[in-house]
Amino acid sequence: MKVFVDTNVLVAAVATRGLCADVLRAVLASHELVVSQQVLDEVRRVLRLKIGVSPGPVSDFVRLLQQEADVAPAARLPDVELSDRDDLPILGAAIAARAEVFVTGDRELVELGNVEGMRVLSPRQFWEGLKSRRQRRGGDR
Repeated sequence: MKVFVDTNVLVAAVATRGLCADVLRAVLASHELVVSQQVLDEVRRVLRLKIGVSPGPVSDFVRLLQQEADVAPAARLPDVELSDRDDLPILGAAIAARAEVFVTGDRELVELGNVEGMRVLSPRQFWEGLKSRRQRRGGDR
Protein backbone atom coordinates (compact mmCIF):
# COMPACT_ATOMS: atom_id res chain seq x y z
CA MET A 1 0.00 0.00 0.00
CA LYS A 2 1.28 3.50 -0.85
CA VAL A 3 1.30 5.56 2.36
CA PHE A 4 2.01 9.29 2.39
CA VAL A 5 3.29 10.35 5.82
CA ASP A 6 2.89 13.97 6.89
CA THR A 7 5.54 16.13 8.57
CA ASN A 8 4.03 15.97 12.05
CA VAL A 9 4.08 12.15 12.07
CA LEU A 10 7.68 11.99 10.85
CA VAL A 11 8.85 14.54 13.41
CA ALA A 12 7.05 12.69 16.22
CA ALA A 13 8.55 9.41 15.00
CA VAL A 14 12.04 10.82 15.48
CA ALA A 15 11.47 13.00 18.54
CA THR A 16 9.58 10.47 20.69
CA ARG A 17 9.18 6.77 21.12
CA GLY A 18 5.63 5.70 20.61
CA LEU A 19 2.85 5.41 18.11
CA CYS A 20 4.34 7.55 15.32
CA ALA A 21 7.65 5.69 15.51
CA ASP A 22 5.72 2.41 15.29
CA VAL A 23 3.73 3.71 12.32
CA LEU A 24 6.89 4.77 10.48
CA ARG A 25 8.57 1.41 11.16
CA ALA A 26 5.49 -0.46 9.89
CA VAL A 27 5.32 1.65 6.74
CA LEU A 28 9.03 1.17 6.03
CA ALA A 29 8.81 -2.57 6.64
CA SER A 30 5.64 -3.46 4.77
CA HIS A 31 4.40 -0.57 2.65
CA GLU A 32 5.56 2.02 0.14
CA LEU A 33 6.46 5.26 1.93
CA VAL A 34 5.66 8.47 0.06
CA VAL A 35 6.64 12.02 1.05
CA SER A 36 7.03 15.31 -0.80
CA GLN A 37 9.91 17.74 -1.02
CA GLN A 38 7.86 20.19 1.07
CA VAL A 39 7.53 17.54 3.80
CA LEU A 40 11.28 16.86 3.72
CA ASP A 41 11.99 20.61 4.00
CA GLU A 42 9.51 20.95 6.88
CA VAL A 43 10.97 17.94 8.70
CA ARG A 44 14.43 19.46 8.43
CA ARG A 45 13.21 22.86 9.69
CA VAL A 46 11.04 21.56 12.54
CA LEU A 47 13.63 19.13 13.87
CA ARG A 48 16.32 21.82 13.85
CA LEU A 49 14.41 24.90 15.00
CA LYS A 50 11.54 23.60 17.11
CA ILE A 51 12.92 20.36 18.53
CA GLY A 52 16.58 21.41 18.65
CA VAL A 53 18.08 18.34 17.01
CA SER A 54 21.63 18.93 15.83
CA PRO A 55 22.30 19.15 12.06
CA GLY A 56 24.01 15.75 11.69
CA PRO A 57 21.12 13.56 12.88
CA VAL A 58 18.63 15.73 10.99
CA SER A 59 20.58 15.28 7.76
CA ASP A 60 20.86 11.54 8.40
CA PHE A 61 17.10 11.21 8.91
CA VAL A 62 16.22 13.26 5.84
CA ARG A 63 18.72 11.24 3.79
CA LEU A 64 17.10 8.01 5.05
CA LEU A 65 13.69 9.32 3.99
CA GLN A 66 15.03 10.28 0.56
CA GLN A 67 16.48 6.78 0.12
CA GLU A 68 13.47 4.85 1.41
CA ALA A 69 10.58 6.96 0.16
CA ASP A 70 9.15 7.95 -3.15
CA VAL A 71 9.35 11.74 -3.26
CA ALA A 72 6.15 12.95 -4.86
CA PRO A 73 6.41 15.83 -7.31
CA ALA A 74 4.67 19.13 -6.78
CA ALA A 75 1.13 18.94 -8.07
CA ARG A 76 -2.06 20.87 -8.53
CA LEU A 77 -3.79 22.03 -5.39
CA PRO A 78 -6.86 19.99 -4.48
CA ASP A 79 -10.24 21.72 -4.28
CA VAL A 80 -10.51 21.47 -0.51
CA GLU A 81 -11.18 24.16 2.06
CA LEU A 82 -8.48 24.24 4.75
CA SER A 83 -7.65 26.94 7.28
CA ASP A 84 -3.93 26.20 6.79
CA ARG A 85 -3.40 26.74 3.06
CA ASP A 86 0.19 25.44 3.39
CA ASP A 87 -1.31 21.94 3.69
CA LEU A 88 -2.80 22.07 0.19
CA PRO A 89 0.46 21.44 -1.74
CA ILE A 90 1.25 18.51 0.55
CA LEU A 91 -2.20 17.05 0.04
CA GLY A 92 -1.87 17.64 -3.71
CA ALA A 93 1.48 15.83 -3.81
CA ALA A 94 -0.03 12.85 -2.00
CA ILE A 95 -2.89 12.70 -4.51
CA ALA A 96 -0.50 13.05 -7.46
CA ALA A 97 1.62 10.19 -6.09
CA ARG A 98 -1.53 8.06 -5.96
CA ALA A 99 -1.12 7.38 -2.26
CA GLU A 100 -3.87 5.18 -0.93
CA VAL A 101 -3.53 6.58 2.59
CA PHE A 102 -2.40 9.93 3.96
CA VAL A 103 -1.29 9.66 7.62
CA THR A 104 -1.33 12.91 9.55
CA GLY A 105 -1.73 14.23 13.06
CA ASP A 106 -3.50 17.32 11.70
CA ARG A 107 -7.10 17.11 12.93
CA GLU A 108 -8.48 19.30 10.14
CA LEU A 109 -6.99 17.02 7.50
CA VAL A 110 -8.17 13.86 9.28
CA GLU A 111 -11.69 15.27 9.35
CA LEU A 112 -11.66 15.30 5.55
CA GLY A 113 -11.81 11.50 5.74
CA ASN A 114 -11.31 10.92 2.03
CA VAL A 115 -9.90 13.17 -0.68
CA GLU A 116 -10.08 12.05 -4.31
CA GLY A 117 -10.13 8.39 -3.29
CA MET A 118 -7.28 8.70 -0.77
CA ARG A 119 -8.10 7.91 2.87
CA VAL A 120 -6.86 10.51 5.35
CA LEU A 121 -6.15 8.87 8.70
CA SER A 122 -4.62 9.78 12.03
CA PRO A 123 -1.64 7.71 13.14
CA ARG A 124 -3.94 5.91 15.61
CA GLN A 125 -6.52 5.11 12.90
CA PHE A 126 -3.80 3.81 10.59
CA TRP A 127 -2.25 1.69 13.35
CA GLU A 128 -5.61 0.23 14.37
CA GLY A 129 -6.29 -0.65 10.73
CA LEU A 130 -2.96 -2.47 10.51
CA LYS A 131 -3.69 -4.35 13.73
CA SER A 132 -7.13 -5.45 12.58
CA ARG A 133 -5.72 -6.68 9.23
CA ARG A 134 -3.08 -8.74 11.07
CA GLN A 135 -5.74 -10.21 13.36
CA ARG A 136 -7.94 -11.17 10.41
CA ARG A 137 -4.95 -12.95 8.84
CA GLY A 138 -4.16 -14.70 12.12
CA GLY A 139 -0.92 -12.80 12.64
CA ASP A 140 -1.82 -11.03 15.88
CA ARG A 141 1.25 -10.10 17.95
